[in-house]
This record gives sequence, C-alpha cells and structure tokens, in this order.
Amino acid sequence: MMWQIKFALEYLHENTSLVSAEHIRDDAIKIELHDGSEVIAIISASYKITRELVAQYHSYFPRMNFLCGYRKECIWEGEAIKYAQENQIGWGNAGSLSDAVESGDFIKAEHKLYFFSYRLIRQMGSIAELNREYDRVFTMSLKSGKNYRVGMIMEYEPTADSIRTFWDQFGPIDIAWNINPNGSPTQQAINAGLELGCEVVKWEELKQLMRGR
Repeated sequence: MMWQIKFALEYLHENTSLVSAEHIRDDAIKIELHDGSEVIAIISASYKITRELVAQYHSYFPRMNFLCGYRKECIWEGEAIKYAQENQIGWGNAGSLSDAVESGDFIKAEHKLYFFSYRLIRQMGSIAELNREYDRVFTMSLKSGKNYRVGMIMEYEPTADSIRTFWDQFGPIDIAWNINPNGSPTQQAINAGLELGCEVVKWEELKQLMRGR
C-alpha cells in the first residue's frame, strides 16, 4: 500500500462521519457514509495536478467523486480544476476531503486553503472576467478595463523570501494577496514586492484597488 493511501486511511478512520474507508487499488479508496452512499476518492502523491492527470484518473476510475492532492506542496493547475468541476469531481487537499466527508457534498468540494478567498473574488461586482491559472493564481479583468495577475499567499506573516519564492515559482504577478485572515505581511515583504513590481496587500486594500481607489 502506498504511503499516501496509508496516511489517508488512518486520517479518515478518525472521522465519525463515515462508516468505513478501504483501499480499492492503486491510488483509489472507497468511502461509505452514514446515509448509505459510497464515494470513490483518489489520493494522489503528485507534486502537480494537471488536466492530463485528472483525465487519466477519471479514465481508470469513471465513478471517482474526489481527487485529493495529498502532498502539502501539491499545486493544482487551472485546467485541472476546470476539468474536475466540469465533471462534478471534488478537488483539493486532505482537509478538503475531510470536509467533504463531514458534509457529504463531494461535487462542490474545493481546495480548503483557497475556497473562501476565491469565492470573495467571484462575488465582486467590479469583475468582468476571471481566469484561474493555478489553485493560488488568477487573472482578473475589471469592468474599468484594468487587468491584474493575482497570487494568493497563505502564509500567516509573508516575508520577503516568501514573496520572491512565489514570484520565482509562478511568474510575475501584479498583486500578492495575503489571504490568511489572522496575519499581515511584513514590511520586508512589502518592500520585496515593490522591488519586483507588485503590491503586497490584504483584502481591504485589494477591494479598494478593484473599486478604482
């Protein structure tokens, strides 16, 4: 049994919202819920989830309900997210899978770290178009005609190094949005952003920018 399956089963067996969880084959496990329904979850050890990988899993397991990128470092590409949502497959990390088990709603399950922030953006009336490039990077076109590439930074207190590392990994961004509600970027992070050519902001600043401040 692969390591990610072993850890996922141990984690799931602590969840009282399910009856059982068992390994089927390869990366797949079957989960039985208290309402009698059964779901298939894929537990992937990949560092990056691409559209091709999701389609491959879907071909092997046509009844799959959820795809979990189990590694903490796992990155989802935008096209992979689009494929999952178009085929009513929940997606995200181990926390997202646990939430889906508790709610029983796998179709709408999304990556737990970015779900609330991205929903905030979708609700903004000033947005004309959104394009999700990665789970944590999107471009937005505003009705004002302005366009921004935005990175969602989850760290509690982003540092200069975390901003530069994000830039190196995902390419140039116009805005580094610190989405952790309990933290704030350091002055060094703000300065690093200015050197690179991007603003490091919290939600209130981003809202003002979107409203044409």
